[in-house]
Amino acid sequence: QVQLVESGGGLVQPGGSLRLSCAASGSIFSINAMGWYRQAPGKQRELVADITSGGSTNYAASVKGRFTISRDNAENTVYLQMNSLKPEDTAVYYCNAALRPGPLWARDHAYWGRGTQVTVSS
Repeated sequence: QVQLVESGGGLVQPGGSLRLSCAASGSIFSINAMGWYRQAPGKQRELVADITSGGSTNYAASVKGRFTISRDNAENTVYLQMNSLKPEDTAVYYCNAALRPGPLWARDHAYWGRGTQVTVSS
């Protein structure tokens, strides 16, 4: 069984910083892409950033230049460094991983964490 557990959310003032972490554990054969999504109240879940196992990154236009995604492949962990936070960044942030639980799985399957709340407010 695979689990993704996020940590690092909280309340921060505009202009502040937070670092989110997400650790994948359980039966994992290989992990391809890992990423962060967010969902604000009344809005659809949207991609924030993702990163491949080789380190290629992709960012939403709204966070480019402020957020940095990174990963530790040995620890099956992905991070999101969030700087210059704005009130519109307020949302529940979800970790996502495309992985194969075992060698007999022919393709990646998507797994999600339960989310961590990020609130940007003065």
